[in-house]
Amino acid sequence: MPGVGVKIYSVFFKLLLRHKLQSLAAAGGGEAAAADAVAFGVSCRSDEATAPSNPTFSAADGVASKDLHIDPNSSLSVRIFLPTPPPHLHSLGLRPRRASEPPPATGAPYRGYLPHAVSSPRAAASARRRLPIVVQFHGGGFVSGSSSSAANDAFCRRVAKLCDAIVVAVGYRLAPESRYPAAFDDGVRVLRWIAKQANLAMMSKVGGGVDTFGASTVEPWIAAHGDPARCVLLGVSCGANIANFVTRKAVEDGKLFDPIKVVAQVLMYPFFIGSVPTHSEIRLANSYFYDKSTCILAWRLFLSEKEFSLDHPAANPLAPDRGGPPLKCMPPTLTVIAEHDWMRDRAIAYSEELRKVNVDAPVLDYKDTVHEFATLDVFLKTPQAQACAEDIAIWMKKYISLRGHEFSY
Repeated sequence: MPGVGVKIYSVFFKLLLRHKLQSLAAAGGGEAAAADAVAFGVSCRSDEATAPSNPTFSAADGVASKDLHIDPNSSLSVRIFLPTPPPHLHSLGLRPRRASEPPPATGAPYRGYLPHAVSSPRAAASARRRLPIVVQFHGGGFVSGSSSSAANDAFCRRVAKLCDAIVVAVGYRLAPESRYPAAFDDGVRVLRWIAKQANLAMMSKVGGGVDTFGASTVEPWIAAHGDPARCVLLGVSCGANIANFVTRKAVEDGKLFDPIKVVAQVLMYPFFIGSVPTHSEIRLANSYFYDKSTCILAWRLFLSEKEFSLDHPAANPLAPDRGGPPLKCMPPTLTVIAEHDWMRDRAIAYSEELRKVNVDAPVLDYKDTVHEFATLDVFLKTPQAQACAEDIAIWMKKYISLRGHEFSY
């Protein structure tokens, strides 16, 4: 069982969360106000702690980050995390740019790695190495959280370092200002934006990373280092619902995302629910941090009054009218669940349905843990949180490694 400190913290957390949701519901101004705000929306709350981006490689974890506002018509943004090269590249004369060294000239692509005395073909090939891309969707019940929150920043840095991958954290629009399907559409838009960057990188450029129409500037970190053929979607809590939706879209309309190939997805304690309660939804309805009644309130803020249903395709991936591609077409799916999380049974059921159609869909079940045990700020430094990130990296490397299946670092 969680310790006394966790239990006490959980009580105050739930009280503050319910108050926040009730305040958002009262300030929402009804459906008309939500409809007026949906176009631009908000992607973060002013009362939440954020971590500044750092475009130089951090001395603490060796990961650089930067923020981009990728859609002028909405608040959609991303935070990109770029890791330093692994130790074996240092022997080839590659090293991260130090903070004391001047950045590249204005207009020149930022390459992240500075080659020194790269003379052999093998070294030159390694200098152009491509990193897999992990697209991450934060949690927060669709109404809070952000790509730049302190907890999400720390988690993404951990994933980037362990997986040796570029992490693109999505700052999707929040409810109730932007209700369904805004957050889901933002996830699709980000994946198409990454595909566009990959396509522009392959085109002949006209001065400073501009395409032949003189319009779109290439994002240099993704263009120089990203491998669109090795893309993984990772969602946390409600972000897992978004990740699963975007994955289904990528499977269903693959040509729209060329050259992106989603090779796997990771669903961390997904925010699934349904009208028929499961055993865990009954037994753990008043569980730690996120109880069922509070989460239903979050769903009411996310779905419009006319659309509200616990069997909505956004809420229940096994609903009869979910649509989309058949489950057998889904990529390998890792599901992470917590022992004291009322949402666990539905996540297990979804994983079981995937396995029935021969999709690699293991479940990692962590004992004495609660919802968001690996991503909530208060838990980030716990052994369970660190072990969870390492386990995810080990599984993910089966599908993103160029050398085939890897079970060690």
